[in-house]
Amino acid sequence: MIQVIQAQNITLAYLKQKFALHKSEDQQFFTEWFDYIPEIYDLEKQYLDRVKNNYLNVLENAPLLEEAVKMVVLSPLLDLAGFYRHPFYIATEESV
Repeated sequence: MIQVIQAQNITLAYLKQKFALHKSEDQQFFTEWFDYIPEIYDLEKQYLDRVKNNYLNVLENAPLLEEAVKMVVLSPLLDLAGFYRHPFYIATEESV
């Protein structure tokens, strides 16, 4: 019999337990991700590693909702890329 689980109730921890998933640290896992990328500085790498670790921490223990992704991943990456500095500006949605 098929078991249906609501997506909002699924966490990475549940999937790891249920399907014996594990994280691959193999640098050759997706080699196309490393083709033609610009060199990054040590400080940028540290910052990106911190964003990655924050994301994995949130992903591991909670349903990953849109607002969490915005706070944990998107906002720090936009900051690192300079999208909060002139000549760029942001506009937010109005509350309903």
